[in-house]
Amino acid sequence: MYFIYIITSYIFVIISPLVIIYRIAIGKENKVRFQERYAIPTAYRNKGKLIWFHCSSVGELISIIPLLEKLELNKNINQILITTTTLSSSKIFTNFNFKKTVHQFFPIDNNFIVKKFLDHWKPSCLFLCESEIWPNMINAIHRRKIKLILLNARLTNKSFKRWRKLKHFSTNLFRKFDMCFPQNHETSKRLKILGVKNILNLGNLKFSTSKKVEKDFLKKKYLGFFRNKKILITAASTHHNEEDFVIKSHLYFKKKFKNIVSIIIPRHVERSREISKELEKLSFKFHLHSSTKKIDPKIDFYIVDTYGETNKFYKISNIVFMGGSLIPHGGQNPLEAAKLGCKIIHGPNVYNFKEIYEKLNKMKISTNFYTYKNGIKIINKELNTRKFSLKNNRIINYGQKVLKLTYTELIEFI
Repeated sequence: MYFIYIITSYIFVIISPLVIIYRIAIGKENKVRFQERYAIPTAYRNKGKLIWFHCSSVGELISIIPLLEKLELNKNINQILITTTTLSSSKIFTNFNFKKTVHQFFPIDNNFIVKKFLDHWKPSCLFLCESEIWPNMINAIHRRKIKLILLNARLTNKSFKRWRKLKHFSTNLFRKFDMCFPQNHETSKRLKILGVKNILNLGNLKFSTSKKVEKDFLKKKYLGFFRNKKILITAASTHHNEEDFVIKSHLYFKKKFKNIVSIIIPRHVERSREISKELEKLSFKFHLHSSTKKIDPKIDFYIVDTYGETNKFYKISNIVFMGGSLIPHGGQNPLEAAKLGCKIIHGPNVYNFKEIYEKLNKMKISTNFYTYKNGIKIINKELNTRKFSLKNNRIINYGQKVLKLTYTELIEFI
């Protein structure tokens, strides 16, 4: 099986220029930094100890930001390397003013490129976040006797079944991890079955909070506009067709309240044009966050078409509809909204974040709905509830505990 993977990786290298050209054309690849995919660095490697974290996308990156903030203060660490695979995550990284930490795109998982990458960066340890399993990189790291840790590991039932079908291949791969820190008990059980020897369940890092998030607020010109409006709902991380619920809700409540506005934050900002066209068809007035035009006080919808500003809108919101839950996507992470004192409402499809939603439901921070009428009922109930605080201390305290335990354990490997 591994031999087939190696052959496939070389075939992909041959066709990769076409893939990258296409990705640049559709706005999913950095046209200047694409060379990093071939282990051609665009950043310097400092002298001394370098530790490396790899995250797939935005969610994984945000979850380790509080940990990076602590590690930046550690004098024994000279440099921290962060690699991600998506363009959106690289944009999020630029929002944080790190001194020791540099970002690069993760290289193609081909033996020749992997060797070139490791020869340049020479990490003392690698932390793969959540479910990032790259066979060639893992085998190369193991051969070089570099410490390998699976951090905040998450293994869904779907991916677990897939790995179990490749029993010999997966066992040989997973036993190479020196330590795994699962984010929930289900993942812990699955990792053990797949052959991981050292497992330590400290909790989910996604509960921890970045210092920057606490200081981030909207600019005064936006705050002035929203102070004069009643925010009905903030729809975050929405996917195709999920805006229908927000639009119907807005129409219903517009009959009861004159001065309302609804905020839409699509999961993929490139969908903003699609959403705008739909609102135009329905004769709704709207404003794009990236627009330099003055905000019309009569708008119905405010569309956030930029990356890295979601938390700023959570701070002014009372009710947040979490997307990815009305379609069979598995939901999106609700913790940032919950930590900032928002009431979460969501559809039935949250299986990718099952334990998080169960915890929030018990705390009465989140509520699920199955029908449009049920959703309206919940919004109506919460609409007149004043936002109590910009912080949910129960979640923040738990997150700080997880962060402290994780940092202490990580230092042992560093």
